[in-house]
Amino acid sequence: MTVKQTLDWKIFTGSRGQHDGIASLPAPPPWRFSRPPKPLLLATAPKESQEEKHRAEPFIVSDPMKLAVNAALYLRRPLLLTGKPGCGKSTLIAKVAHELKLGRVLRWPINSRSTVRGGVYEYDAVGRLQSGKITDPPVEEYLTLGPLGTALMAQNWPRALLIDEIDKSDLDFANDLLNVIEEGEYEIPELRRLAQKSVRVRDAYGQTETVLDGRIVCGQFPFVVMTSNAEREFPGPFLRRCVRLTIEPPTTTQLTAIVQSHLKQHAASVNPADIDELIQGFDTNRRENKDVSTDQLLNAIFLTVAMPDGEARTFSSSELEQLRANLLQPLTNTGG
Repeated sequence: MTVKQTLDWKIFTGSRGQHDGIASLPAPPPWRFSRPPKPLLLATAPKESQEEKHRAEPFIVSDPMKLAVNAALYLRRPLLLTGKPGCGKSTLIAKVAHELKLGRVLRWPINSRSTVRGGVYEYDAVGRLQSGKITDPPVEEYLTLGPLGTALMAQNWPRALLIDEIDKSDLDFANDLLNVIEEGEYEIPELRRLAQKSVRVRDAYGQTETVLDGRIVCGQFPFVVMTSNAEREFPGPFLRRCVRLTIEPPTTTQLTAIVQSHLKQHAASVNPADIDELIQGFDTNRRENKDVSTDQLLNAIFLTVAMPDGEARTFSSSELEQLRANLLQPLTNTGG
């Protein structure tokens, strides 16, 4: 379904349908890039990703999310999402990618060994040396663009990049990422040294891209979401280059809407009283400062309310009680 755009500054609406609104994005602020932007070409928008559609459709977008996403789109800045595990940080980008036709989300999970170079490209120098070929094999055959490099290669239509759990990186990672985030450029020394002006390399989608003069220079800054579980502080220069949003826990009314959206296909077979009971218990845990996440509630409702059918799959009362207690265990021991 295609949704007609309304006269509103917001390009991302959080609706269920797709639209071409990103084509109406104005040029970035004059201080954002040192080069003029390339025009957006609707004809180059990727085909709809069924993977992102499946993730996106049930997700309910709050007003603060809408505002933050649109600010990031207009400013061409990454969106830094902070919140507890299971609050939907990594799902929001699927919603944006689906609605704005950004294709399949490029996902870059971060750990303590992650480097910016590794996100841009990987070069298998050992494999090239051990190839057994009489003549030196082409460098580009052993070089693959990573999620960040693939996102930066977009020239006429932006891509979507998730940098997941960036707070797990080492202390230098955020600073190393600054220049790439600021300029949308990166030099690949292994390609820069070659005599060829252009080479074809594989990207994270398994497709081929042309790299000119050994440099990646993005034509369209990707829509970047970085997630954090608030396990560490980030330097000020990094934070000022981001649009930041802390995702607050949903209210009881919002929880009910979330459950209904995710489990609507089971609506005819579930007992609303059973769902209300689990939501009330979930709220009680939160009031007692027990650290529980929304996806734990969804798991408990799906397994113990939506799935049982009274015939092929049934649970005893004790099994239901034990399952719910197990699935709703606090994530930490803080506060009881």
